Amino acid sequence: MAFLKQLILGIVVIAATLAIWVTYVPSAAGWLNSTGLPQLVGVELAEAAVQDSGGGGPRGGGAAQVIAEPVSIGTLNNRITAVGDGRAVRSVTVRSEATGRIAEMTFEAGSYIEEGAVMVRLDDEAERIAVERARLMLTDAQDDVDRLSALGNSGAVTEVRIREARLALRNAELERRQAEFDLSQRVIRAPISGWIGLLDVEEGDRIPAQEPLAVITDRSEILIDFRVPERAVGQIERGMPVELSPLANRARTLTGEVSAIDNVVDRTSRTLRVQARIENDDDSLREGMAFSVLLRFEGDPYPSINPLSVQWSSDGSFVWAVRDGKAVRVPIVIRQRNADSVLVEAELTEDDMVVTEGVQTLRPGAEVSLPETTSAADDMRATEQG
Repeated sequence: MAFLKQLILGIVVIAATLAIWVTYVPSAAGWLNSTGLPQLVGVELAEAAVQDSGGGGPRGGGAAQVIAEPVSIGTLNNRITAVGDGRAVRSVTVRSEATGRIAEMTFEAGSYIEEGAVMVRLDDEAERIAVERARLMLTDAQDDVDRLSALGNSGAVTEVRIREARLALRNAELERRQAEFDLSQRVIRAPISGWIGLLDVEEGDRIPAQEPLAVITDRSEILIDFRVPERAVGQIERGMPVELSPLANRARTLTGEVSAIDNVVDRTSRTLRVQARIENDDDSLREGMAFSVLLRFEGDPYPSINPLSVQWSSDGSFVWAVRDGKAVRVPIVIRQRNADSVLVEAELTEDDMVVTEGVQTLRPGAEVSLPETTSAADDMRATEQG
């Protein structure tokens, strides 16, 4: 008895489900009739009335009420992102050309120094003595040449002796220049204008030749080195804008420009080295900082549609377009998703309308009816284009 009750209940549930299906799915009646199930119980299901009209619209006849929006044209965002390393526009490590003890330091760590200003003085007593000796020898050699030249006019001195005196004078001049050069090397001057970094030496230290004393950076501008894929070789060019964000503060967006492009693509990474330049007027950027780099390129135009109009099937994505008052199924390939639109590759033009609401009852060739508000908006757009 319990089994019989369950069987009857199951039959009732199946019958109710079939009734709902036939009521709300126009093609259900035809499919069930083709299976022969209704005939077994002596029932012939009627096709949806709309099929008699040839429109393929909703049950009960008449055009399907839908909401549609016009197709617009959007530009595909073609952009490249990378991470770059920042460095000062100029950076120089100051070194000593001579060995000696630091007698005076005229700068402090973190200070700004002008080009040509004295930074360090080394002890120079020996060099000053050498300069005085060279000047005395030069004066003596000059007097000797003058005296022999006067005697040579009277024939008392040979020409060979005069040439030897002139050679000695020339050597004395070179000795003086060498002594003055050695003295100048005891003074170290700033090669560029910029900011001085931290110091590892102090007054009184004895330093060898080529010892690093300080690093001067001109950070009025920051150069950012980064790499782009080789596909960008034909698109990137000097002067194009670049969006930069320090990785330490991604909320801050800066604008620079491409200043240099390498002429060789790296064979290993298949990338091209690019350099961007950015102003640092507020002195908030430092050499060595990492930056997020964004390059935007002008992309190709594609039809832009409302995301609600995109439908899916086993064949892929598609939209319902309204053409001559009927629904047309148009396959699409999504190229880019934006916040309020989708760029697609499809046979759509700006004259087309795509259905955003009411797609459930549509079939190819179904007659559709657009609300007056939608039609008015379409007419206004057509007027503007005209």
